[in-house]
Amino acid sequence: MRWVDVKEGFKEFLEEFKREKTGIAGVVLLIILVLVALTAPYTTMPDLPEKWRSSAYWEDNPKNVPPEWYNMFTSQKLVPQQVYYANNLKISHPSDTVTMIEADYQFPDGYYLGPQGIIIRGLNVTLNAPSQAPTMDIYLLRPDGKTIPLLTNKQLSSSTTISIGRDSTISANVYIWLVNVTEGREITMFEVPLETILISDMVAPMFAKVEPGMNVSDIIGNPQPLNGQYKLILKINNPAPKYNQVVYDNLKVTFLGRSYGTMGTDYLGRDLWAGIIWGSRVSLVIGILVSVLSTVIGLIYGVTSAYLGGNADEFMMRINEIFASIPSLPILILIGATLGHVTLMFIVLLLVIFGWMGIARIARSMALQIKEQTYIEAARALGAGNGRIIFKHILPQLLPYAFAVIALSVPGAVIAEASLSFLGIGDPSAVTWGQILNAAQAQSATTKGYWWWVLPPGLGIAVVGLTFVLIGTALDKILNPRLRRL
Repeated sequence: MRWVDVKEGFKEFLEEFKREKTGIAGVVLLIILVLVALTAPYTTMPDLPEKWRSSAYWEDNPKNVPPEWYNMFTSQKLVPQQVYYANNLKISHPSDTVTMIEADYQFPDGYYLGPQGIIIRGLNVTLNAPSQAPTMDIYLLRPDGKTIPLLTNKQLSSSTTISIGRDSTISANVYIWLVNVTEGREITMFEVPLETILISDMVAPMFAKVEPGMNVSDIIGNPQPLNGQYKLILKINNPAPKYNQVVYDNLKVTFLGRSYGTMGTDYLGRDLWAGIIWGSRVSLVIGILVSVLSTVIGLIYGVTSAYLGGNADEFMMRINEIFASIPSLPILILIGATLGHVTLMFIVLLLVIFGWMGIARIARSMALQIKEQTYIEAARALGAGNGRIIFKHILPQLLPYAFAVIALSVPGAVIAEASLSFLGIGDPSAVTWGQILNAAQAQSATTKGYWWWVLPPGLGIAVVGLTFVLIGTALDKILNPRLRRL
């Protein structure tokens, strides 16, 4: 085949493809998906798969919260994340031994609940006199003039992290304050109901209306928001400043939001938007790789079987039928369950092994017609070998069919990988949409109403499938004469 003929044929193909609106839509979607996948290390973070498995990395994120844009569709708005660094805080030194740190937090009108919690970290402490270690007191000054003593005499070290909302001692102090304000009596730590501080949200009452005569259980169970200006006060006492040093350059105070980012968070506080972006890389790579390899193997196998004919054809077709009779997904599940978690490349291998049979049968039926053509007989008469005839004269005739099959086979490969990951036998070192759905299923995200954890990865799988179905259908109409419009 001459290059001029190839060039002319390609031009004709492009002209016909431009008239297929579904194909153009598929190409546009594919370009978007490829750009998203290629830019994932830059739009999210370059080492997300390693950080995705580390729960400690996501501690400064709220857990199980919807995206920030959800506030546009609800009357009870949820506060977003707010972070203060050292240069955003008011740091003063009333004396050589006392340092005051203040963080102003605005709880805007129209928002239903205050932050999910407050995390304080980044204090660099050098202890040369451990017996006189620095201590910290934490208070929250409310818009109504009341002050909540959250923590007192907390000894500091370089590893100190204060987590308001996750620390049972601080939650107990909040409960004691609630009882004192509403009932006017003092209680001890031992009188605090254990189930209340371990199960209930004790941060919301800190940002709610609390008045004498109110019921503590009602405040905890149904807090009425107290909007306005709050002030978090950290008082650090360093009785031996010459020996023990406290550096505030890396100090970070995070007011955990009730909403977060573009797509919310999961049960570990992981940014689901970053996971979905990275999942596109895996889906495209696995889908295209499995589709191409399955199609190439199926074409070569089917054409070879048809050309050889006789006993060789009979034997090769029996092997094809044996593989076709094996239920692929249960076998894949059994293999994965036996071996434990498997790598992505092993998943690709398994999907290719069980994905070439249908293509081989169709390729064989097409090759049986082609091998009877005159030019095949002429090539054989001129002494051309079997390999030359198969690869040079028969396979090129099947390339139009191959392109359509490749495009149409991608959705099946994507769904198969997502199914394995959803069942918990995927590659744990990769971030995939199936694994996100697996974690959502394990945490009962659907029954708890965490739609932002379930819908986006499911829609991602659907979009990838739709993209290649649109392209494959358009290719089939153009390259298959029987499907062309009259």
